[in-house]
Amino acid sequence: MGVPETFKAAVVPSPGKEHVIVDRSLPTLQSGEVAIKITATSINPIDWKMRDHEVFITDFPAVLGSDAAGEIAAIGPGVSDFNVGERVFFQGIIGNYDASTFQQYAKIDAALVAKTPSNISDDQASGIMLASLAVLTAYYDKTGHGLPVPWDKGGDKIGNGAAIVIIGGSSSMGQYAIQMARLSGFSKIITNSSPAHKDYLRKLGATVVLGREATADDFAATIGDNVPLDFILDTISAKSTRELSVGIVKAVKSTKEAVTKIVVVLPEVLDFENFDVQGESKVTLPRIIGLGSVPSLRYLSEPFAKHLGGDDGYIARGLFEPNRPVIVPGGLAGVEAALAKNKKGVSGEKVVIRPFE
Repeated sequence: MGVPETFKAAVVPSPGKEHVIVDRSLPTLQSGEVAIKITATSINPIDWKMRDHEVFITDFPAVLGSDAAGEIAAIGPGVSDFNVGERVFFQGIIGNYDASTFQQYAKIDAALVAKTPSNISDDQASGIMLASLAVLTAYYDKTGHGLPVPWDKGGDKIGNGAAIVIIGGSSSMGQYAIQMARLSGFSKIITNSSPAHKDYLRKLGATVVLGREATADDFAATIGDNVPLDFILDTISAKSTRELSVGIVKAVKSTKEAVTKIVVVLPEVLDFENFDVQGESKVTLPRIIGLGSVPSLRYLSEPFAKHLGGDDGYIARGLFEPNRPVIVPGGLAGVEAALAKNKKGVSGEKVVIRPFE
């Protein structure tokens, strides 16, 4: 297949400007790298927050985009696990423009790439990695809750006899959080959402789906007195949801540990809100960011790519379901419309564009 000398990319040309389409090229593949023809790329809040707040942007013109699927276009020295033409999906590397996804081709370390199983489309695959790696970090890394991973011996039963609360179950991250909680064996998986998504979230593994208007007392009543609350994952990470989470900890009579963690997601806090929980001795608030390419998280991201993808991974076996995509037409020219749609707010869906459309 190969990579053409030039291809199309959507770039932010200078601070405060909207995306424009330009020609780009990729440098020569280094050892362990693959080049990928991007057939679908999904939109995450971090994408428009980078554009709006100029965070994680090293220089201009800037290539954004953090989630994609496609086909192996070329293989660098030392790569033996992939073949040209093979379908794959991956998390783009924020700040590395050659590994960002608002373009027709990208290059990335092959160890971070997952093989797309035949039972899902590229549109579905393009929305998996960023949000699921954020969940992975929140659940299993020491910067989050530090649980054993479900693919290690006993890890699929680590949540047995305990409850977990996931705030924002119909968000992209919330949907993956429900499924990873199920894979970790939690006895009670409690979340909240609009009524339209209740049945779908239960299908993913939620045992209880409360309404968005549910109070801390409502969550506490659902958890009950006999099943301890292990921790809370706040996938929304707004001031109101953090206040709700702290209220749940205060209302619940039984917790698994003396201190209950409320894990919040750093990219969603780029609005620079402050939330002071000083004096709440029962609560800690670790903030995570799920960047699978950073060296400290590769012990999670690399095996996760192998356990998730391929013909015998979680997805192929029906144990992990991608977000439901909604396509914004126009290809790369539709990036701004796609960012606006995501910024306005989507529920239960993943906004996707197709760079070759």
